[in-house]
Amino acid sequence: MAPRANWKGFLKIGELGCPVALYTAASTSERIAFHTINRATGHRVHRAFVDSDTGKPVEKDDQVKGYEISSGDYVMLEPDEVADAVPESDKTLSVSAFIGCSEVDDVYFDKPYYLAPPDKHAQEAFGLIREGMRRKKVAAIAQAVLFRRVRTLLIRAYDEGLVATTLNFDYEVRSADEAFDDVPDLKIKGEMLELAEHIINTKKGKFDPTKFDDRYETALAELVKAKLEGRKIAIPKQPKREKVVDLMEALRQSAGVGGKPPSTRKPPVKSKPARRAKAKETGARRKAG
Repeated sequence: MAPRANWKGFLKIGELGCPVALYTAASTSERIAFHTINRATGHRVHRAFVDSDTGKPVEKDDQVKGYEISSGDYVMLEPDEVADAVPESDKTLSVSAFIGCSEVDDVYFDKPYYLAPPDKHAQEAFGLIREGMRRKKVAAIAQAVLFRRVRTLLIRAYDEGLVATTLNFDYEVRSADEAFDDVPDLKIKGEMLELAEHIINTKKGKFDPTKFDDRYETALAELVKAKLEGRKIAIPKQPKREKVVDLMEALRQSAGVGGKPPSTRKPPVKSKPARRAKAKETGARRKAG
């Protein structure tokens, strides 16, 4: 059974237009979801909107949007005013430019969707666009009104179709300067860098999403199953965190070079009185001899 399209419209490149359908590529619907339950009755609990001052429930017809301009002071917006301000969708993915596939920084990536022809009549035009992009190794930058918001999308050839990734706007992406402000610009070289490179080379591989398990989801599923079967679930032991003593030695151990890990114990120090006593005893023996 074919999945239900989230959106249908036209992919437009200049004068060339092609019908397309947009499908969700990544979803969280398969994750375990919980409801809030009243412990005393076992009934599900529903949220209610109440007035923050009076504490009385507010019916849906009496709820409006509000933008806070100062503490406790709001500009109120009626639902029809908000609806009128939202751009009308013309059901068009309008391509503004073609760029290199790797030109957009991953930090701008938001959510992926699959683009496919909605029927047999669109397959030829769709295939022409897909193969042209694949041959030129380019991606398309397009804009459309999706789900009542103007969104920018990066469209790339993907298997037999296209993948369209919504992009974050520039104002939504925070500058890295603040996060990296306290990171010193260290010049790493010599044996330390060579060992790091060796470790990286020994760990080289390929990305295989099937190899990664959602341990949190698995643990929740096991917990639910145990509760249904009346079993007591075993709490997994937390792994011990080893203290890194020396960075260079840690690198050698990771690379399989060097001897035993450095010990954190300090060698025993003999007290001065003990050494003096031993010296007196030795001197006495010499005199006796």
